[in-house]
Amino acid sequence: MFSRINEKIAFAVRRQPRAILWAAASVAVLGLLITLGIAARHYGGVPALVSSQAKEVILTPKPGPLYAGMALMMVVLTWRQRFVAAGVAVGIDALSVLARLATDTGTTDGSFFGTGALCVILGHGVTALTRRSGRERVLLLKGVGLGLLLVAGRKTGDTWLLITAKTRPSVLDQYAATADQALGNPSWLAGRLLQATGPIGTHLLGWVYAQLAVAAVVVALYQLRNVGAERRFPRHHLIRPFLLIGLLGPAVYMLFPVVGPVFAYGPGASGTGGVQWAVANLWPDTPPPISAPHPMTYDDITPRNCMPSLHTAWATAIFIHSRKGPRVLRCAGTFWLVATLGATLGFGYHYGTDLIAGVVFALTIEAALRSFDRGWDRQGIHLLIQGTTVFVALLLSYRYLAMGMATHPWIAGPLLLLAMASVIHSYVRAVRTWDPESAPALQPAPQPEPV
Repeated sequence: MFSRINEKIAFAVRRQPRAILWAAASVAVLGLLITLGIAARHYGGVPALVSSQAKEVILTPKPGPLYAGMALMMVVLTWRQRFVAAGVAVGIDALSVLARLATDTGTTDGSFFGTGALCVILGHGVTALTRRSGRERVLLLKGVGLGLLLVAGRKTGDTWLLITAKTRPSVLDQYAATADQALGNPSWLAGRLLQATGPIGTHLLGWVYAQLAVAAVVVALYQLRNVGAERRFPRHHLIRPFLLIGLLGPAVYMLFPVVGPVFAYGPGASGTGGVQWAVANLWPDTPPPISAPHPMTYDDITPRNCMPSLHTAWATAIFIHSRKGPRVLRCAGTFWLVATLGATLGFGYHYGTDLIAGVVFALTIEAALRSFDRGWDRQGIHLLIQGTTVFVALLLSYRYLAMGMATHPWIAGPLLLLAMASVIHSYVRAVRTWDPESAPALQPAPQPEPV
């Protein structure tokens, strides 16, 4: 009997390797969420990820992309089903607001909305398991999973940031800032330029920086606009690299903890709290002096979330995936990338070295996902090895060659930019090979008319 069961399992694995792979990935992600929840509860008394998400079905949820997650889930529905789902979500939230106002149980952060969207997502998950079968069940479960992944991504990110602050008492900002001398201290320059623009530039870039996830959802909704009609997802879309960047990036934070110029060389984001931990209050008016870097102790509250710049990586992914959209979407993707780069530097959240690493990080993940979808070939493997090698080389050079880079900026600076440009060039060349439809089609030779 056991041999027969083993034969059936082996047959299923041969027939459905992708399904087995996705099942294993789902188990791995669930295990990661549980592990992160346990670690967060141990270090900061934060509720576990899964249990806190379950409580938000009844209690007021924290601000987050709940309606954005519901919008992604609804791409698998028909237009009639979308209107019904949206109406149910808004109705639940309206009743929830009235009940909380009547009982004076509002939250301190002013958040009333989101329970309805979360209930609709979970309700469709139950519907898929109990009322659907075959491909329709798989499609609806994919939509529900997409929405829940976006919601869980916010909580996972918050947990990672807490863990980096609690487990990495020393930061490597002096190494990043010293290596940044090779690029001309772009954060100091951008900080002064942003101050010169006054409140208009500050509010605009602040809004762009905070709404990066919304821009990603807009591009993703355009890419997934035909899922409801075609009853299948496209092979590659923005949400996949967006989530993978957020999942893998914090692991690098643990290896290269950095708090950013405004914290290490300035007053901190609040304006006063970071001075006691900073090397000196220099940002953005006075560039840091060139001196031998060493690890420095920082508080246990500020996240070590600079290397690489994930905002830069996400904005790069948005830019890439907006290229096949209409002109308005392409212009919006370009604007979001440029504005995000300006905000990360102008607010003192990142060094220029962080941005270079973020671009290489994003392109490497994009190349890996596309190669996985279409099958690994020589070009895809070469691009993955190149991107990984350049990324590791950047981190090692920031850590061990920072002083040499600062004293020889006219050599180190162009080399850093050239390393990033090489990965960009390889990715663009690979995409042109992978997407032959973007090349002009060959026209057949004209045939002579019969006499």
